[in-house]
Amino acid sequence: MTKIHCYFLIFCTALAAGPFLLAKEGADWETLVKQATQASQRGEHVQAAAHLSAAIQLDASRAEAYYLRGRENFQAGKITESVADFDQYVKLQPKDESRQWERGISYYYAGQYEKGAKQFELYQTYHDKDVENSVWRYLCVARQDGVAKARENMLPIEGDTRIPMTQIYDLFRGKLTPAVVLEAASVGNPAKEALNQRLFYAQLYIGLWYEAEGQADEAKKHLLTAEAHKIGHYMWDVAHVHADRLRAAEKEKEKK
Repeated sequence: MTKIHCYFLIFCTALAAGPFLLAKEGADWETLVKQATQASQRGEHVQAAAHLSAAIQLDASRAEAYYLRGRENFQAGKITESVADFDQYVKLQPKDESRQWERGISYYYAGQYEKGAKQFELYQTYHDKDVENSVWRYLCVARQDGVAKARENMLPIEGDTRIPMTQIYDLFRGKLTPAVVLEAASVGNPAKEALNQRLFYAQLYIGLWYEAEGQADEAKKHLLTAEAHKIGHYMWDVAHVHADRLRAAEKEKEKK
């Protein structure tokens, strides 16, 4: 048996036993967080969360592990756990609350729309040139009060130079159509990787816009297309989680 196989068996045994065994094996906090990062990079979010749980068991006062586990739990589709982790991070590190856009997204998927809207309003005080922040607040408000109210009270954004963010912002403002957003994504004959990233964001936010408008079929089409434009960013994980929820809802519908 190779050394790699031995490590793999130890890791699997540790996972089966839970976070306590991972901590008990003698790994220090920094090593556990490093292992979590490596697992996350492989897309193994459940395993990454387990390493972070072990780190938290070793030292529950270090806020970073809660923030990282909040991301991993979200990426694994564990929304409630993700919210709890982000809340604990803010409790331990209150000066960083304004930066927690990931927390706002977790609130949205947890159905805590008022908290989500407030988190994005707070983020605006930290970074006021992010179209995505305004859009996510719109989505939270739309869930509570309808799209008309959400549109009337969009957070003002200027200076987001990413393509096609200006067009996405104007879509949610009711000034443009989805077709214009998609057209803008291809302007300038971008390189393949850049075009893929632009199309990801265009499809993601067009899908979310259609969902807010109550057009479920159009929303699903664009959200699944967004998932297919994989990029190396947390927002792709958001699209993936959303797509998984759509697929799960479809399966439940088929059972009935």
